Amino acid sequence: MIEAPHFSAAGQKHAAAFALPSDLFDGTVNEAVLHQAVTSHLGNQRQGTAKTKRRQEVSGGNQKPWKQKGTGRARQGTTRAPHYRGGGVVFGPIPRSYRIELPRKVRQLARRSALNARAREGMLHVVDPIALDAPKSKVLIGLLAKLGLAGVRTLVLTDGSKPAVHLSGRNVEGITVLPFSDATAYDILHAHALVIEAPALAGSTKESA
Repeated sequence: MIEAPHFSAAGQKHAAAFALPSDLFDGTVNEAVLHQAVTSHLGNQRQGTAKTKRRQEVSGGNQKPWKQKGTGRARQGTTRAPHYRGGGVVFGPIPRSYRIELPRKVRQLARRSALNARAREGMLHVVDPIALDAPKSKVLIGLLAKLGLAGVRTLVLTDGSKPAVHLSGRNVEGITVLPFSDATAYDILHAHALVIEAPALAGSTKESA
């Protein structure tokens, strides 16, 4: 059984550690699958609109720059060949899709591996539900400071959608707030520490894709 430190919503550490659910935390970290998940995520963010003109697309160059023979210079047929300034580009980028689709079970395995990696490093913290009536960045920053995460890139995973908590961290550098079910393997790996609400882990039997 894997355990993580358990804190109150005010940042006070409980005497007993939190037993992480075995359906998610089995200690397995599949680095190959994590690599696939990160590569897929980054590729899917690319627009793929980079474009250069090839020699047939560059304007001009319809005439020979000089006659074929008699000048002593090397023969040339156009000034838009790749070795000319202003000429076409050889093997340059053209618009294409970098999208990589991963099977649902692979995405789920990557997510579990990412969670296990952070738990193994001791960078996973469990907190009681964070209750905010209105957005308060100061409260969220204070909580993370009490957890020893001041200045650490942190991902806060809530039990479902909590707009007040989300808005509290939206404008704070290094803090990201997401519902637990929405977090991907990339989100978890990009953060250096995880703070997860206890009810989110208690209801984690349904895995997100």
